Amino acid sequence: MLRRNFLANFGYGLGAMGLSECLGAVSSGAFQDSTSVQETTGNPKTPGVLTSLHHEAKAKRVIFLFQSGAPSQLELFDHKPLLKERQGEQLPDSVRGQQRLTGMSGNQSSLPLVGSAFDFAQHGQSGTWMSNLLPHTAALADDLCVVRSMYTESINHGPGVTLFQTGSQLPGRPSMGAWLDYGLGSENANLPSYVVMVTKNKGGQPLSARLWGSGFLPARHDGVLFRSGADPLLYLNLPAGIDVTSRRAMLDALGQLQTEEAEQTGWHDLESRIEQHELAFRMQSSIPEVTDFSSEPQHVLDLYGPSVTDKGSYAANCLLARRLAQRGVKFIQLFHQDWDHHGGLPGGIRGLCQETDQPSAALLQDLKQHGMLDDTLVVWGGEFGRTNYCQGKLAGNDYGRDHHPRCFSIWMAGGGIRGGTTYGETDEYGYNIVQNPMHIHDLHATMLHLLGIEHTRLTYKYQGRYFRLTDVHGRLIRDIIA
Repeated sequence: MLRRNFLANFGYGLGAMGLSECLGAVSSGAFQDSTSVQETTGNPKTPGVLTSLHHEAKAKRVIFLFQSGAPSQLELFDHKPLLKERQGEQLPDSVRGQQRLTGMSGNQSSLPLVGSAFDFAQHGQSGTWMSNLLPHTAALADDLCVVRSMYTESINHGPGVTLFQTGSQLPGRPSMGAWLDYGLGSENANLPSYVVMVTKNKGGQPLSARLWGSGFLPARHDGVLFRSGADPLLYLNLPAGIDVTSRRAMLDALGQLQTEEAEQTGWHDLESRIEQHELAFRMQSSIPEVTDFSSEPQHVLDLYGPSVTDKGSYAANCLLARRLAQRGVKFIQLFHQDWDHHGGLPGGIRGLCQETDQPSAALLQDLKQHGMLDDTLVVWGGEFGRTNYCQGKLAGNDYGRDHHPRCFSIWMAGGGIRGGTTYGETDEYGYNIVQNPMHIHDLHATMLHLLGIEHTRLTYKYQGRYFRLTDVHGRLIRDIIA
């Protein structure tokens, strides 16, 4: 009988708490923007399963700038002058070894080496090599750790992106953000702790919601996708003729119906569903505030470039990422598509760098100006690399590159990362790693460590075994930690 009474009143109790928190936040000015205010602005924290961190954290949050389609490391970060010297010559069998190729270039009779069409130079006191395609990023070389020795088993986009986001090539596992939400909870009860944004109007390889899903974790740990345009979340605004009091009464009634359903059916996911309804109610005030850039100073808007006022652009999403991080959102994922350059690479990558270089650098500068870069881990990269040989026919300065899982480059900054460093090295052909390889599981293990989590100790039991983000692999890369 006690259990029946508890369930019968459960929806009302959550409803009352949700309303009081929402109204309390509004009355206290918690939704007012301020560049001097960081984190929660007084909003209550929602705890995760970890009652305490495993060690002191260097980072409080992550912003992942995922470049979907796999940008060419040979045009951006991995300077290989030998490829220009031997332009048009065949890739030596001794370099390729037994590596399998994709069906797109595996049947070519010729695999001609091709050097980058772009110039490289050293930047900063660290002397980090970068392409002239990235002038804004290169200006911050001393804040970056460029990893040139990433590798993966995946040779195609679907498994490659899935492995990067979930730690497994097979669909169905929880994403990185879901694991963090599960382990650490939220710093702001009025916003999701895991937000996803996809640059609008981009082609390339398709993206699926499973990439930011919760897998076998409770559904409340799903990433929340913000759309471009006037309404970041569909159906969030109150319909015409409905006020906050009416919506509150509706949620209370819905909670009562759900408790009755639980009594009759034994459905055990009641709490997740009610929590999502309550969060949506609170977001009716918090989302319009966080997505409104009108309070941003002009010099900040100028920092991100002219497209920052175009909602859903990469620049706008980078600025929104800073505003979300400032309000306690734990994991912010940006996807920017169309880096899959099997042909026409010089023109294609030039355009994409023009879209992303300034906003990515601006995000780091903006975080630094707000005193947030030291405890915000920013990661930039795609799912694998590109070949050192031309896919298809090499025609002057026009060429393409196929998928290459053996080595590729990413960069990291802030959040305990040792800036002004380069980690790992590839051979003179840019084909194999010769020093300090870093697998995706190693990257995940290191990211979790920076957040205060020992990667083998954040687990979830499902179908008789304990799972974790790093599966049964992963090692901490201490050399890149400050």
